[in-house]
Amino acid sequence: MTDKLPHEKGFHISWDQIHRDSRALAWRLDGKGPEDGAWRAVIAITRGGLAPAMIVARELDIRTVDTISIKSYDHQKQSEAVVLKSPDMELMGKGEGVLIVDDLVDTGKTLKVVRDLFPKAHIATVYAKPEGRPMTDTFITEVSQDTWIFFPWDMALQYVEPYRGTD
Repeated sequence: MTDKLPHEKGFHISWDQIHRDSRALAWRLDGKGPEDGAWRAVIAITRGGLAPAMIVARELDIRTVDTISIKSYDHQKQSEAVVLKSPDMELMGKGEGVLIVDDLVDTGKTLKVVRDLFPKAHIATVYAKPEGRPMTDTFITEVSQDTWIFFPWDMALQYVEPYRGTD
């Protein structure tokens, strides 16, 4: 028998799945920008939002892409959200026409910091948990609050023992 993970429920996301879900996010956002349906910029919340933001920017032909780096986890323990790196504040303004993209909203602490900085931006996440869902404007898939999402950039392929038997 193997030891249990720190979280009872695990939701494993493959590279194919994050790509499909990020494209679905782009499809949902297409034509919804304030400038004749277009978005003028994307801000990726690093690190998890980098891959989805790149896919959304590509699909929607958005060439202005920047990042905001916010640390709110220490391994698998959530802590107070701290901005480590800001995007070009002059270019982004209050967020008019700006898409802010992250992989997941959990409790909403990170997105609250972002919303305070860019009150007019549109915040989109690929996955959302109930506690943080009110902080996002658009998301694709909701998972329960007690689910831990394993993203492909956090995983490695390895042998897994069967539940029963060893031969």
